[in-house]
Amino acid sequence: MPNVPVYNMQGETVGEIALSDAVFAAPVNVALLHQVAVGYLANARQGTVGVKTRSTVSGGGRKPWRQKGTGRARQGSTRAPHWKGGAVVFGPQARDYRQALSVKARRGALRSALSARLAEGRLRVLDRLEFERPRTKEFGEVLQRLDLQDRRALVVTGVPDRTVYLSGRNIEGVSVAPAIDLNALAVLRARSVILTRDAVAAVEGVLGR
Repeated sequence: MPNVPVYNMQGETVGEIALSDAVFAAPVNVALLHQVAVGYLANARQGTVGVKTRSTVSGGGRKPWRQKGTGRARQGSTRAPHWKGGAVVFGPQARDYRQALSVKARRGALRSALSARLAEGRLRVLDRLEFERPRTKEFGEVLQRLDLQDRRALVVTGVPDRTVYLSGRNIEGVSVAPAIDLNALAVLRARSVILTRDAVAAVEGVLGR
């Protein structure tokens, strides 16, 4: 089991914690990470964009002028693509971009992402993270004391904590999420991952099965 130091909110080492090999020392499956990340991005797309084709655009039912004798080019409709107000050819249509991601794939990708961040030395464990009321300044000071080289950090709490969320939401590059919402894409987007003790227990309880 990999042992990592546990920090307090002042950035001091207050002990060690043994992390589960099954969760934080798993083989990094790059292909699975790519597949799941693409799936999450695809599932986030709305797919509501769409333009009107010849069959859906309004008007154009009457021939604008007779076929011959006017000296002008023959036209069958004022809603043809080359007319102003006409239809669009091969334009985007509303569609569903969703990709099915199995529970096994999502959990395997999350294990790989967490293991990669730990191997890179970009995973920290906090003893606790609590504020009496939303304090963005104090939240930023905690991150500074942890000596993070990149402020693109993902902070994971054991349970949803509105005070912690409100404290960190205005810090650029920082994301705050409970352990239940943790996913591989969020870990890959963050350059540093910070978990509380409760979050480690919650993650291992799900991924360590």
